[in-house]
Amino acid sequence: MRSAPLTSTEGLARVTLELHHEVTMFLYEEAEALDNGRFRAWLDLLTEDIAYRMPIRVTAAHTLADSLLDGADHFHEDRYSLEKRVHRFETDHAWTEDPPSRTRRFVSNVRAWTAADGDDVIVKSYLLLFRSRGDVREPDWVSAERTDVLRRAGTRFQIARRLIAVDESVLRTQNLAVFL
Repeated sequence: MRSAPLTSTEGLARVTLELHHEVTMFLYEEAEALDNGRFRAWLDLLTEDIAYRMPIRVTAAHTLADSLLDGADHFHEDRYSLEKRVHRFETDHAWTEDPPSRTRRFVSNVRAWTAADGDDVIVKSYLLLFRSRGDVREPDWVSAERTDVLRRAGTRFQIARRLIAVDESVLRTQNLAVFL
């Protein structure tokens, strides 16, 4: 069964230029934290009730619509599972990241709207991830559109929801040990 479209922005108000800049800088700083292996700092950018998922994409004849599977995910994580992954990176048991990946996240095409409740901000962005491991393997490239729900926490944002729609039906990466 295919999923409903990504969070709809139809009828929502675009954010101000100032808020758009703040949201964009937040996404850039998040990417920098991940690229520099500051995973504990990254966890601080997530709400306690975070929903972090990447549904499987299928290919259908003659259409790109409705290509995300409902209930079939590469991962569907919450705060507890994300904290456990970060903790494992800090041990000698993170074999999928030994040696650690060298990553570079390119975030672009940032669009933002005020959510219907008026408190959250819905953000769509494109992500291109470059990942290199070791010296002999070809690098990985992962391209995706992300839909985030950002929530204010004092003077900064936190990610309350992230849906990652990868552009490939068959991922060519060796594993999904990195965060998108």
